[in-house]
Amino acid sequence: MKNAIDLRGLRKEYKGFTLDNISLSLPMGCIMGFIGENGAGKSTTIKAMLGLIGKDSGEVLLLGKDPLKDRTVMEDIGLVLDSGFFPPEMNAKALGTALSSIYRNWDSAAFQAFLSRFEIDPAKKVKEYSRGMVMKLSLTAALSHKAKLLILDEATSGLDPIVRDDILDLLFEFIEDEQHSVFLSSHITDDLEKIADYVAFLHKGKLVLSAEKDLLLDSFGILKCSEAELQSLSPTSVTGMRKSEFGVTALVKKYELPARYQVEPASLEDIMLYSIKGKRQGKEGL
Repeated sequence: MKNAIDLRGLRKEYKGFTLDNISLSLPMGCIMGFIGENGAGKSTTIKAMLGLIGKDSGEVLLLGKDPLKDRTVMEDIGLVLDSGFFPPEMNAKALGTALSSIYRNWDSAAFQAFLSRFEIDPAKKVKEYSRGMVMKLSLTAALSHKAKLLILDEATSGLDPIVRDDILDLLFEFIEDEQHSVFLSSHITDDLEKIADYVAFLHKGKLVLSAEKDLLLDSFGILKCSEAELQSLSPTSVTGMRKSEFGVTALVKKYELPARYQVEPASLEDIMLYSIKGKRQGKEGL
């Protein structure tokens, strides 16, 4: 199996919003960060991938199978949602018992080991957990039925840095044998810079880019210059810009610039923000 995820022309139309022709692939053994502003369509994409909502057109393959035609693939997928999805009155011990009757590959020993690792009290009710503990419990459940693909929707949002770091460490461990993959939707681009192999960027239902993270970060840079200098550049080399009283700051394709320009490194956040909010040379003017 070459890819953990293949999306080909995925489309879902609502009144006032369209998820439009999304095509991307996630190789096995890798982590993909799925970024975009709130309302970009990240959760809609995940729901359509999993068959939780119907798609209007396109093809979805998870671990080489169409989840609408072969629901057995869901046994191999671990899902973590931003709000959690466990009954608030249930405790972790009862949850483990319930899940053991649902998943044929349930590993009770692994479940107990993760509870201990994350210091989750098995007798405490879900409603009594902090958001961080709910996320750790969700990951514990996802990893205890031998999932090959983890799909996480804003799982690190709103968590303190220590809890986020614990979760990132776990995701690193998960893909170490190159037989597992992670699809992580998040607006915390710092996390994705640490762990992602690939990045896909969604904006208003359209896929802006999908590429290897290191190649992406190497391709773009931040240029600080005068308006006249920016106007002298090819419009195709400038992705977005912002003007201030001190001049212009622009996101540029650094290998398309003349060698005389000094370009600073760009972060994933820079790439996202300038692509969305930065003015375009030759379109909106300077």
